[in-house]
Amino acid sequence: MIPEKDTAVEKIDSQKEKYGSFALFDIEHFIRRLLKNWYWFVFMLFIGYAISWVYSKYYAQNIYSSNLSLSVSNNTSSYFTPNQSINFIWGQGGNQDGIYLKKMLLSRTHNEFLVKELDLFVNYSTKGMIKSTYLDKDDSPVFLQVDKKHLQQLNYPITLIPKGNGSYEVILPEEGQSTNLYNYEIEGFQNINSYERPGNKIIKAGEWYTSPNLRFRLIKNQVSPKLKLDNIIINLSSVNKSVNDIVSTVNVDFDKEISTIMIISKTGYNLNSTVNFLNMSVNQLQKKRLADRMLVDKNTEIYLKGNLSTIGKKLDSSANVLNYLKTSEKLYDIKDRDEKSLTRIKELEAEKADLLSKISSLNEIKNTLESQNFDRMISTTAAGFEDGTFTASVTELKALYLKRRELAAIYTPNSEPMKEINRLINEAKMSSSGSLRAYYNKYFTQINKINNDVSEANSDLDSYPEKERRYLDAERTYNMIEATYNSLLGRQNDTQMKMAANQSDISVIDPAKNVGQPPIGPNVKGVKFAIFGGLLLLPLLFILIGELLDNKIRNIKELLNATRIPLLGVVGNNNSEDMLTVLGHPKSSVSEAFRGIRANMRFLMNEDGKSKVILVTSSIGGEGKTYVSINLASVLGLSDKKTILLGMDLRKPKIFGDFKIDNKYGISNYLTGEVGIDQIINKTRISNLDVATSGPIPPNPSELLMSRKNVEFIEELRTIYDFIIIDSPPVGLVADSYELMKYSDANIYVVRHEYTEKYMLKMITEKYHSNEIEHLGMVYNDYNTKQGYGYGYGYGYGYGYGYGYFDEDKNYKEPLLIRIRNKVRTILNRN
Repeated sequence: MIPEKDTAVEKIDSQKEKYGSFALFDIEHFIRRLLKNWYWFVFMLFIGYAISWVYSKYYAQNIYSSNLSLSVSNNTSSYFTPNQSINFIWGQGGNQDGIYLKKMLLSRTHNEFLVKELDLFVNYSTKGMIKSTYLDKDDSPVFLQVDKKHLQQLNYPITLIPKGNGSYEVILPEEGQSTNLYNYEIEGFQNINSYERPGNKIIKAGEWYTSPNLRFRLIKNQVSPKLKLDNIIINLSSVNKSVNDIVSTVNVDFDKEISTIMIISKTGYNLNSTVNFLNMSVNQLQKKRLADRMLVDKNTEIYLKGNLSTIGKKLDSSANVLNYLKTSEKLYDIKDRDEKSLTRIKELEAEKADLLSKISSLNEIKNTLESQNFDRMISTTAAGFEDGTFTASVTELKALYLKRRELAAIYTPNSEPMKEINRLINEAKMSSSGSLRAYYNKYFTQINKINNDVSEANSDLDSYPEKERRYLDAERTYNMIEATYNSLLGRQNDTQMKMAANQSDISVIDPAKNVGQPPIGPNVKGVKFAIFGGLLLLPLLFILIGELLDNKIRNIKELLNATRIPLLGVVGNNNSEDMLTVLGHPKSSVSEAFRGIRANMRFLMNEDGKSKVILVTSSIGGEGKTYVSINLASVLGLSDKKTILLGMDLRKPKIFGDFKIDNKYGISNYLTGEVGIDQIINKTRISNLDVATSGPIPPNPSELLMSRKNVEFIEELRTIYDFIIIDSPPVGLVADSYELMKYSDANIYVVRHEYTEKYMLKMITEKYHSNEIEHLGMVYNDYNTKQGYGYGYGYGYGYGYGYGYFDEDKNYKEPLLIRIRNKVRTILNRN
């Protein structure tokens, strides 16, 4: 029980510094504190359950997802209408058509077309007692149709209450009307003068409701909805917000095994809304793609037909010239013809004719771009190529030109929106021009090579007479025109066949469908765990902060490790009304603890048979030094040792009250010479215990205690008594006790559980280990027995409750955990 003192003569500085230093955080005490406050955690669990139940039932908005899969045919590049594409970034790869469609599905223009065409800026919901539920348009018995020529207030709830017979009461908010209204035609806001709140009104389907900030009518849903609604709440959104909301909830992926299969998903608060949107979006996409392809193919057919007519006339003229030479000049049978060279020249000039035809188509495409007459654009197949990048840039350019015309009606030419749209147009023009330039260069390079090859072949024909060369030139011209005609005729046939078999390149495999899919969000379980965790964290944080800020002594083991001062004993809580515990309750555990202290004191003193002076002190008042002094003196007196208790805490006299002694004369009177020693010594009901009280509070207590007369007083008492117990002043407040320790044989330092501050022990610990104080021991006072002695530090004075040994055992009740443990053991033993 009494740790050995470090007796080394010299100690290194780090060792000295650790004496009196306590750990910043006591994990053992923290865990005990958590267990002690278990009810807060249970309470927070109940609160968390209530909050999570209310959240999941009344506030959590379910998020649903539906999917649609479709197949995309390859090699179907075409120009799109401006309603479908803008600001694409073409992704290079094997599945260019699929990537292009993905960009289009997520494009602003395609979704803006849907928003405007299907009035997706009108949002429907209904509200119960607490929770609002989002509705699909088809779930409402009526649709709201806005007058787009009239200014409308956005985010202004319009509540419709069914009144029977197709009538509905329009209820608007009591406040919140705005003068900043939205124009659906120009997709911008305009300010109007202030106005009074529009009144509520009952209207029927087809009847217009008009107010300064709203104009709409109700259209009856031809399909009777399954839901019976007490109210329909309608909110209007801007086109831009509606488009952004849609784009942010649509996702497009490709099948991992077949790259031409696309899987489109849409999330939203209403499952039917996601299903209907996906089906409508793809249906509109199919229609637009087919119409676009038909338009381009029709333009291509007209272009080829016109060229065939022109080339046909040239072919007829060339045939007449050739026939004239054959008949008039009789050159139809030229001898020694170099058939090999002529065949080679015919093939080269046929290739050249085909390239010139393609260049002519390139010129047509280029002129169409420059004139911005996109409705007359022909297919790039007429120019002999299919280029997704070029198709995308032309599509984007067309959409940008239309957008610029719309912005020009709102903004000035030098405004930022107009500068930005012009910048985008220039980028798209550079992209399309760059693609055409590449094909021009390719074709002209091939033509130059063909011309060189023809020149080489012509050198073999220079030996022919002039007439025969004239015939050969006419024949070559005819062959070249014929090759051009045949090339155009072949392309025309291809275009006509394509138009005859034309259909959408998008085939729906699995349409979106409501099959009762469960919601994908929110993560209610995660939210519940977060609520529980957050609420449980609150008491944990409070206890943790309290533990970190708590500087009181609570752990005996930590106390001994930090101070290395011998522990004489542990005293429990005093439940009696006075401080005479040993006299009033001799069989209590506290009384037994003082007997243990009496026995352990022999380790602090030399047992030479002489009188012993024992000084009792503490850090500050209230730690129980007077209580320990009284009961220690009582124990010594009861053990047949002549003992006297001296009240030398002259500033705060106490001991006279419990012994019912008059404090008129005491040690202060004796030290000032007012009375003799016999007048201050008082008898008690213990025959071997006398008490000398402090007496009246003197003006100079320190000088009296350090006076020579006080030393002589103590020495005189040594000749009379076996033990002299001094109740001295606290060392943390005054230094009187340090002076008195020079004349004591043993010193007891009282530490009170959960009262004494850790830093207060720093000075006494340093003095003890620097040998300024000797024969020092600690008494741990007012310990709560319910916590278990020493947190596992193996001493047992005063803590044997439950065994019938002490007076407290008759009122002792085992802790709940102990009772559960004993019950389990009993059941197991029976088995």
